[in-house]
Amino acid sequence: MLNKVEQAEQKWGGAHDAIDNWIDARKALLVEYCRLAGLPPFDARRQALPSKESVETFCEMLMDYVSAGHFEFYDKIVDGSQANGAGKQLADEVYPKISDTTEQALNFNDCYADIDEDQDMQGFDKHLSELGQAMEERFELEDRLIHTLYQDHL
Repeated sequence: MLNKVEQAEQKWGGAHDAIDNWIDARKALLVEYCRLAGLPPFDARRQALPSKESVETFCEMLMDYVSAGHFEFYDKIVDGSQANGAGKQLADEVYPKISDTTEQALNFNDCYADIDEDQDMQGFDKHLSELGQAMEERFELEDRLIHTLYQDHL
């Protein structure tokens, strides 16, 4: 997933502040996800569950990212594409699928954002993996929206 973010940065970076901010937020979220999951370049041999603080930090970043998408970036795409209707048409197609991934993020956040030291985190790795799959799907959908915003600002 990090490679795809770098590709997006190379392809669309510098074209528009909204695109740069979106890609930067995505990259920060993915770095934290990799750290939490113990994926390279972080400790791939993670034996214990991550700390409460690292899970809470990730959940905050996840909610910030999801919120920014819905309340900042998606509106710019639709507003910026009103002349030809392409943004609106794409939004109508993509938003329901993105909303599904938002639900998964919200469910993860509900389970882990405010954990206590005694909370049973059985199933955490499975939930984190499922969230990772949802995030990957979301990023692919968002890339379609980013492409539309990029085309509108050439």
